[in-house]
Amino acid sequence: MVRKWMVRIYSNCFLFLVTAMLAVSGLCGAAKAGARELARSGAIGQESSQRLSEQEREEERRQREEEKRQREEEKKQREHEQLDRLNELYEDASEAMDEGKWAQAAEKFGRVAEAGGKRADGALYWKAYAQSKLAQRAQALETLQALYKAYPQSRWLKDAKALEVEVRQSAGQQVSPESVKDDEELKLLAINSLMHRNCEEAVPILERFINGASSPKLKQRALFVLAQSECARARGVMTQIARGGSNPDLQRAAVRNLGLFGGAESRQALAEIYASTNDPDLKKEILHGFMVSGEKERLLAAAKTESSPELRSDAIHWLGTMGAEEELWQLYTAESSVEVKKIILHALAIGDKVDRLIEVAKTDANVEIRKQAIHGLGVTGGKRTGEALASIYAGEKDREVRKQVLHALFIQDNAKPLIDIARRETDPGLKKQAIHWISLMDSKEATEFMMEILNK
Repeated sequence: MVRKWMVRIYSNCFLFLVTAMLAVSGLCGAAKAGARELARSGAIGQESSQRLSEQEREEERRQREEEKRQREEEKKQREHEQLDRLNELYEDASEAMDEGKWAQAAEKFGRVAEAGGKRADGALYWKAYAQSKLAQRAQALETLQALYKAYPQSRWLKDAKALEVEVRQSAGQQVSPESVKDDEELKLLAINSLMHRNCEEAVPILERFINGASSPKLKQRALFVLAQSECARARGVMTQIARGGSNPDLQRAAVRNLGLFGGAESRQALAEIYASTNDPDLKKEILHGFMVSGEKERLLAAAKTESSPELRSDAIHWLGTMGAEEELWQLYTAESSVEVKKIILHALAIGDKVDRLIEVAKTDANVEIRKQAIHGLGVTGGKRTGEALASIYAGEKDREVRKQVLHALFIQDNAKPLIDIARRETDPGLKKQAIHWISLMDSKEATEFMMEILNK
């Protein structure tokens, strides 16, 4: 009896121990599984955190790059605006000098010189010239010395030396600005008379005016008369100046004259100068000369190969002015840049090439390009473009493009299709936009439509 009882106790204890061990084993397994799950979750969280961190760093990098790009663009814009202001001030000073307003000219040229830049040396020369006309001999010589010191390699030095000699020779003389102006008018008449003189006799006299200490007006007039001559010597002098044989102002004037009056040889000289110079302002003058002389091929070549976006844009613009549709379309079909394509479309609008604009407005996949073509249709105007714009609006799904159509119709003062659109448009925003443009029109149809709205 006791033995059976002892056996039962041992059996129960054994079962308890086994059960306990199994329970502990299960708990340990669960704990391990939990630990593994926690570790896996932690790894996933860490990986997600790393990915998020990388994305944030990438976004910050992009923002920094964008901010840097914007700062550079703003800097370029400020520099461009400053250059425009200085060029405008330089031209104002030149006009004052042509009118004999020497004090005003000296003051304005002085401001250009103080600002520095590419025309500062020329401004110093003309400031000294104006001072000499005011009989301010000491100040004129001082200004010339400033030119020599600040710009020892300037192309104005030859002119400055000639002016210095003239100023020193006039020491002690009281020169009246009015008398100088009258004398200059007589000289202009004398220069004009050389146009009808023998080439061999006239050219040396003209060269003396061009290379001497004459006023801008006299120099420009001498160049103009020289350009009228058909003799080889005159063309040679003009070409030499255009290639840089004088100061920058005269060089640009010579380039203009070669474009206006030159033949095949002159145009070839312009092409050679364009290829050899790094001066963007001179290149702009040459591109204009190509337009004036009908050089489509050379403008097309510049539009294809020019690395400067501004000069390339100028070449495309002048092709538009010439109505060079085939050349512009050739450029358009080969171009991948959206911005350049927009410039070409603007040139097509200048040339009134409506068919090309309608084709692009209806078929191009790029929204911005379609909008530019539509804007061009608005600028060109005419009944046909109005009908085309109405058709484009009816078939267009993009709201922004539709808005551009509404604006284009407003630009060409075309009230009827705008009123038709306003009557049937179900989109509240587009309807409001159409009515807005109609309200700004000064036409009978527009007024009647607005009164109709008020009377509802």
